[in-house]
Amino acid sequence: MKTIKSLSLLLLTVVMTSCSSVRVTADYDKSVDYSQYKTYAFYKDGIDKVQIHDLDKKRILKAIERELQAKEMNSSENPDLLVNIFTEANERVDVTQWGYGWGWGWSPWMWGGSTASVSRTTEGTLYIDLIDAKKKELVWQGIGEGVLTKNIERKEERINEFVAKILAKYPPQQKR
Repeated sequence: MKTIKSLSLLLLTVVMTSCSSVRVTADYDKSVDYSQYKTYAFYKDGIDKVQIHDLDKKRILKAIERELQAKEMNSSENPDLLVNIFTEANERVDVTQWGYGWGWGWSPWMWGGSTASVSRTTEGTLYIDLIDAKKKELVWQGIGEGVLTKNIERKEERINEFVAKILAKYPPQQKR
């Protein structure tokens, strides 16, 4: 019985820690020389269409600005790159069932039982698009997926984590 409880606790710990990370992918145009991009501006028309409330939108844009400036890029009225964002959110329902004993469960003939738990989380996806301002072509896209939080104190931290992990993939490490 102790083994079953220990394994259940271990499984729950693994599931919870795996939910806390941000999974990141990036796609880019391999023919582009990314060293030419030194300035950026936010693509207002695209960002205005994003279906999240303004406070989260501001948090995301501030985090992007901080990460790009750390890469020695500057905001400009005449930018090399336009930055656009897009978001998605989906509810994830996890049902976990633990069984113990033998037989088919509680009954007059067999001993056993099971316990089930249901957890709901919201999983979000943040897309960051970098568009060549002169050509008006997408040159790089980073995508981060992970569990979102409703905790106001933790929300900004989580947004910063998403953006930092996505933009860690920019500029792409091109093989020459």
